[in-house]
Amino acid sequence: MHDLKTHIEQVLSALKKELLSAQSTADLEQIRVTYLGRQGQIAALMAQLKELSTEDKKTFGPLLNEFKKSAEELYEKTKKTVEQLQSDQDRAKKHAFDVTAYKRPALQGSLHLFTHIIEHLEDIFISMGYEIATGPEVVTDYYNFEALNIPSDHPARELQDTFWLTNPNYLLRTHTSSVQIQAMESKSVPLAIFAPGRVYRNEATDATHDFMFMQGEGLFIDKNVSVSHLLATAKAFLRAYFEKYDLEIRARPGYFPFVEPGIEIDASCPFCKTGCSICKYTRWIELMGSGMVHPNVLRASGINPEIYSGFAWGFGLERLAMVKYGVNDIRLFRSGKIDFLKQF
Repeated sequence: MHDLKTHIEQVLSALKKELLSAQSTADLEQIRVTYLGRQGQIAALMAQLKELSTEDKKTFGPLLNEFKKSAEELYEKTKKTVEQLQSDQDRAKKHAFDVTAYKRPALQGSLHLFTHIIEHLEDIFISMGYEIATGPEVVTDYYNFEALNIPSDHPARELQDTFWLTNPNYLLRTHTSSVQIQAMESKSVPLAIFAPGRVYRNEATDATHDFMFMQGEGLFIDKNVSVSHLLATAKAFLRAYFEKYDLEIRARPGYFPFVEPGIEIDASCPFCKTGCSICKYTRWIELMGSGMVHPNVLRASGINPEIYSGFAWGFGLERLAMVKYGVNDIRLFRSGKIDFLKQF
């Protein structure tokens, strides 16, 4: 009997002491669980009534009920005080907030990788004396095929290769070579142009092919132009693009109807000396198609092939980007994936 009364006084004293020291709602919640919870100390005292005699229950029952009621009222009073104090502190913080202390990071845009590459290529060719040329993406059969020595029965004209428009004789250009014809018609020789732009092919999309891609094409026409000028230009350009001034090139025979002879140009791998996954352990990477401008192409543009000669080359910008930056899927360039694009 005496022990239970002493225990009640001890619990009440401890509860008051902890409520006085409470500084936050988190502190109050911990006190509530410890004293007023279903497994708390007051519940444990109430459970001891079962062991008392009938006479003792009459004495300590009301005492425990009064103790529990007082404890709950004291808790609620303290809770209101602490919540009001915390609300006042929050309000004071807002009034005293220093707006110069924090600045939300500004969202920043960036240029697309293609824009970076095109600007880099334009800088290279302008430094070599070339002029940047552009042309329409919708062209006639003449500029895309006929003037480039591609007869009507050439495979490139088949439906699976070309996007023909419903307007007869018009199509989406399949290469930027159409810009060459327009430049030769409108400009005087000697002539040196670089033409970057979008081209379209009616073919399936996979990791290395797309129905729309970027192409860069160059043309140089003057008197006494030879294959050696072509190879020297290709070497200078590729060395500047990859920033590898010990880069070597090799030429292989190739066929393109608008050049004769046609040449495939490979570059030594800019990332290894003995072979790697990028060059497929061959030490060479195929990068450009090129050749000496076909006499028929010169004649179609009103240039006398007996006096002038020239060379042309073309490459896919995606191909150059994939090699330089280690991109393994051409579809990533137009995927709109921010994590991919922000790398550049």
